Amino acid sequence: MFTYQYPRPAVTVDALIFRKSGTEVEVLLIRRGNPPFKDMWAAPGGFINIDETPEDAVQRELMEETGISGIKLYQYHTYGAVNRDPRHRTISIAYAGICGNSDQQVIGGDDAAEAGWFKVGKLPLLAFDHNEVVSDALTFGETKGWF
Repeated sequence: MFTYQYPRPAVTVDALIFRKSGTEVEVLLIRRGNPPFKDMWAAPGGFINIDETPEDAVQRELMEETGISGIKLYQYHTYGAVNRDPRHRTISIAYAGICGNSDQQVIGGDDAAEAGWFKVGKLPLLAFDHNEVVSDALTFGETKGWF
């Protein structure tokens, strides 16, 4: 075990998955089952395991928390505000993707109490800095021509 002079931040991943439902754009969110922000909605995601890449972690977290797999994800931003997580210093790598199946069913799993699709114009209050994370992902999706 190594001991370092400087503390290390935790690293997480977030998955921003969009779909078109008619003329509406929806984003996939999970209701958090644990503190902090228990029962609030957030993007699916979580901590990167020591033996996995961020790309593997985001696919794993998406599957564990929503039951969705096989979506091509694009890294679009890293969030590193000092106080973004009340537990400790956390840096998150965010990914975005588009779900081609407008009827894609989701189910909350692992530490997600629930998963669901939300119209981007009618989002609930989001945990952490996820209002910004969703907004940035929407801008990214627009540049990709998703909607």
